[in-house]
Amino acid sequence: MFPPSRIRGCLPVINPLFRQKLRPHRPFRQTSTLHNQTKASQIQKTKWMNLRSIITRWVPLGSVIYVGWCYIRASIDYEVSKIEIRFYEMFPFRVTSRLWGRIAACELPISLRSFVYGTYVKMFNVNMNEAAIPDLTYYKSLSAFFTRPLRDGARFISPAPCVSPCDGVVLNCGPADTDKIEQVKGVTYSLEEFLGDNKWSKNKGTSYYDSLIINKDNILHQCIIYLAPGDYHRFHSPCDWTSTFRRHFSGKLLSVNPWMARLIPGLFTMNERAVYVGEWKYGFFSMAAVGATNVGSIEIYKDPHLQTNTKGKRNRINEQDLGQLDIKKGELFGQFNMGSTIILLFEAPKDFKFEFSAGDKVLVGQALSMASKEQMR
Repeated sequence: MFPPSRIRGCLPVINPLFRQKLRPHRPFRQTSTLHNQTKASQIQKTKWMNLRSIITRWVPLGSVIYVGWCYIRASIDYEVSKIEIRFYEMFPFRVTSRLWGRIAACELPISLRSFVYGTYVKMFNVNMNEAAIPDLTYYKSLSAFFTRPLRDGARFISPAPCVSPCDGVVLNCGPADTDKIEQVKGVTYSLEEFLGDNKWSKNKGTSYYDSLIINKDNILHQCIIYLAPGDYHRFHSPCDWTSTFRRHFSGKLLSVNPWMARLIPGLFTMNERAVYVGEWKYGFFSMAAVGATNVGSIEIYKDPHLQTNTKGKRNRINEQDLGQLDIKKGELFGQFNMGSTIILLFEAPKDFKFEFSAGDKVLVGQALSMASKEQMR
């Protein structure tokens, strides 16, 4: 028999030799598998939650669901609740619109242009015979196609003092004789919230409305024209006037189609807009270009410093003194990179009556008023 001391002395030698053989198999091997499955599920979850997945999967899926839901609601005359409107206003349309603007500016291969633009032409009834260049392969990007110019003679500019600034559908027109004016029938918006603080006039009346009027025998009139996706996307000066002040509101980018304008009171005071203020032959005159969903930008030819749909807080206001910027009737004023809205607010005599009514289709250069025709004789 070996003494215990010698046995203990051999243990350090024996133990390393038999460590691998004596080591039992790992218990609970199944636990390791569950751990790996959990890790794999976490990786899969992050794949669906990263920025690329949000852009390539969730945004298109959400857009399809939203468009389908809008179609269903419109077809069954669905009454929208305030909660739905609130959720709609919370959607990040500014981010998606910037993304859309970048996509629309990408150059398309020549082989795809006829198919892509041709599909758009059929969907929105675009009249390419009016375009300066009807060849679809000429336009390098969707943005270039949206802002295509008209051929010479496609529009007749009426000799009336005030004409339509763009092609589109009239949402509302008529006198605006209070601080609350209609955006569509039965739905109003605030004149002061839309134009902002009156810094351009020395005239201080008892109310905001009175501070705008230069000749007290006149009243304000308004004309709201919605540009659909298939319309000519450039807009022109409606009259001979002088612009002295510009105010840019960095608001939301909600849809401004007629159906949405009936649902959301004060829609035009919430959306991003560039308001140009000045005077014409009867007194106060303003022209506002209102942004909307998927409008990459609003461009004003005589105001290159204007930058719309930029990153930052939505309640920013940027102001610019323009001096004496003379603008002639029919002159190109600016363009939308997608359909949107033009709002005219101007001072005119009380007997100024519009030639058209809400729901009518108008074209660039069409006379606004029958009274204007009588005055031009």
